[in-house]
Amino acid sequence: MNEREFIAALRALPLHSGARGLYDDAAVLEIGGETLILTHDAMTEGTHFRADADMADVAWKLVATNLSDLAAKGAEPVGVLLSYALGSDDERFLAGLREAMEEYRLPLIGGDTISATGARSFGLTAIGRATYTPVPDRSGSQAGDAIYVTGIIGRAMLGFEGVSEHRAAYDRPRPLLAEGHALAPLVTAMMDVSDGLLLDAWRMGQASGVTFEIASDLIPVADPARRFDCMRWGDDYQLLFTAAPETNLPVAATRIGTVVEDGFAPIRLDGELIADPENLGYTHS
Repeated sequence: MNEREFIAALRALPLHSGARGLYDDAAVLEIGGETLILTHDAMTEGTHFRADADMADVAWKLVATNLSDLAAKGAEPVGVLLSYALGSDDERFLAGLREAMEEYRLPLIGGDTISATGARSFGLTAIGRATYTPVPDRSGSQAGDAIYVTGIIGRAMLGFEGVSEHRAAYDRPRPLLAEGHALAPLVTAMMDVSDGLLLDAWRMGQASGVTFEIASDLIPVADPARRFDCMRWGDDYQLLFTAAPETNLPVAATRIGTVVEDGFAPIRLDGELIADPENLGYTHS
């Protein structure tokens, strides 16, 4: 199975209503008078980080990717649970973990530690508290909404390739928690850009039952000569969202298109309908 097939099979299992049909990056649980946001991301050596990576950077990124999912829900972090495979440079991993947790005032709640052979894998579960309800999801975009993205797309790609001014964008991304908090009451849909702007826009359009009409020349990219590569590479952890066009945005963002009625495909890029997400971004095959 590829990733899409496996997730489709998971949807046939008994699902909690807070799972949102597994069409979102986080679960939303209402417990007592509190609305909690839960998310889990994993990283594997050779896929998400190089074998020679600084383990302090790996730890930081593991925390940051999970907090980015909370940011897309406008959530305030409560704590994390860590799943860790022992190996080389454990001290460096702990140093990076401490840096990230202190930066975001994030306590460790618990987790699990194992020994294993082969490529190392790490997982983190982040728990947040909703700052606004209803909690934003991917499925609320409506025809007439404007489509926005924060920041510059493609910096992580250039950082991965060794361009010094962009290295931090790949090694130590910064989750946009404050921006997500400010946007939560205003957006109709929101998610973070983790697998590529085009693929994530395709997913949001599909979840909302609309078409995202996007003009590629409006997208702020780190390398205009490689615009398409920037739009599909991923790891940027910017926020992609839709809102009514008259909305006074509290954060800096670029309008990249307009939501239109369903045109038989989740994206129309530069006038071309894209029904198949193949090659739009990163997927686990």
